[in-house]
Amino acid sequence: MMSMKSVALASALAISFALGAPAVAQQARAPAAAQAQPAWPGLPPGAVEEYAVMRDGTRLAANVFKPQGAGPWPVVLSRTPYLKDGRGSGPQLAAQAKRYTDAGYVFVLQDVRGKGRSQGFYSAFENDIEDGYDSVEWAAAQPWSNGKVGMTGGSALGITANLAATSAPPHLVANYVVVAPSDRLPYSYPGGVMKEKDTIGWLSGQGVSQAVLDRTRTRAVDDVTWQRVSMVQNRRYIRIPTFHVGGWYDIFNGGTVENFQWLQNHGSKGARGNQKLMMGPFGHGNLSGDLAYPGNDRLALGGDQEIRWFDYWLKGVDNGIMDEPPVSYFMMASAKKGAFSPKNRQLTSANWPPANREVRYYLTPSKVLTTKAPTRDEAKASYRFDPAKPVPTFGGANLTFERGPMDQRAVGERQDYLRFQTPPLEKDVAIAGPVKVELYAATDGPDTDFVAKLVDVYPDGYEALVLDAPIRASFRKGRTRDDIMPMTPNAPEKLEIDLWPTAITFEKGHRIAVHISSSNSPRFEVNPNTGEPPGQRKAKPRVAVNTVYMDESRPSAIVLPVVYPLDVK
Repeated sequence: MMSMKSVALASALAISFALGAPAVAQQARAPAAAQAQPAWPGLPPGAVEEYAVMRDGTRLAANVFKPQGAGPWPVVLSRTPYLKDGRGSGPQLAAQAKRYTDAGYVFVLQDVRGKGRSQGFYSAFENDIEDGYDSVEWAAAQPWSNGKVGMTGGSALGITANLAATSAPPHLVANYVVVAPSDRLPYSYPGGVMKEKDTIGWLSGQGVSQAVLDRTRTRAVDDVTWQRVSMVQNRRYIRIPTFHVGGWYDIFNGGTVENFQWLQNHGSKGARGNQKLMMGPFGHGNLSGDLAYPGNDRLALGGDQEIRWFDYWLKGVDNGIMDEPPVSYFMMASAKKGAFSPKNRQLTSANWPPANREVRYYLTPSKVLTTKAPTRDEAKASYRFDPAKPVPTFGGANLTFERGPMDQRAVGERQDYLRFQTPPLEKDVAIAGPVKVELYAATDGPDTDFVAKLVDVYPDGYEALVLDAPIRASFRKGRTRDDIMPMTPNAPEKLEIDLWPTAITFEKGHRIAVHISSSNSPRFEVNPNTGEPPGQRKAKPRVAVNTVYMDESRPSAIVLPVVYPLDVK
């Protein structure tokens, strides 16, 4: 069974980038000569600085760490926007590299275009298909290389690895990718709603101009600028095995799973059937709140699986890794600090999701969540959503602030926050797979948002957030400009909210809960309810009256992928 061994990240591989930030030009200076630069005083111990020349003549700087003895060796390459010489100490970076060199690999850590010691203009992820190809082929051609290259990295570094793979460099043999999205658009603007704190807040802290911030707010619509570097559009060109690592509370939870699913089952020759997926109970940083998963609560980069993966594909070592189940996932359960349930465990599966049965838990006017479909002719609940008084954020899949399964009781009792929950469970209910909410709702204006949460309610009342996501009502039919349309005032429509996948056991005595509101700030941008396009708003925000329907013809429900018991009624 695969382990979820946690490995502390070196600061050069830190994962604090602005998700979905628009391209920001930044020019970097680098030495004119494309040659080794061992005298650079910022180099970590054991590194030699070398330069790769891209197809347009731009030189990208890299730290090269070689094993002891005579080469050539296989190469593990990482491409980072976070400076190869690090924001921390040189010894930390050297320790990161030593994992690879001790295993018999050259480790190459390269500054992407326009960052650190590399030349050119930085435009986030816009050049990483071509530059990734050229960097892989450069590494394969060096005298210390045997021509076999693998790529590794987490978050931004995982994105650069995936983009390089879409260009199908001939010498790229395998990738190991930690917490990377399928496409940046749906993870920057889930349901058409911008992640406020993780985009605007982060960019503001970096001193980005107001003009750039304003452009960022307008980018929720799908267009060619997103599609050119789209993983969904280009992953059919990937022809290599990839080991995908993700976390249930991570900002790229769904993307990690989606990339595995598509490449494993529909990918091109070389990719199809050669993927691995490992999902753990961690976020994009340390979890907040009163739950903990000892030994599994740090983002895992490396560990024994990474070296085993590269040994198999880059060295031809028959270590049995491809004989193991393709999927290893952590089944979460009760996890209060000091009271860790033995039902928390790592499981395996032949594919994702494991066999399950869709079970609908219906919302009711009495605020009970039940598997019995409604029979009333009309049932609904309305509330007033005031953009000036949004529901505050407590946890979730966040990057730049508190994250994970925090207690939703902190939200308090509000008329614009609806809680639905089951009675205490008489037996465990385990789910594994995608979760969605089918919400029949209306608003009295042209547009509004709805936010859904899946919550595990403990016997002591702790409301542990499991998943949450929004939908902008005007985006209910899609993301292209022709799909976006206003609501008809007070006319109910079906809205589907993708909450992403998870694996969790709601234990006996716990309750399964669904929370519905129209805001979650500062996690998500607050909708002013005016119907104006984001970034072009001039009208005064208005208070909306929003209504959730729960009757026979409009049965709002959360759809859970139940693994057991199979006789849930």
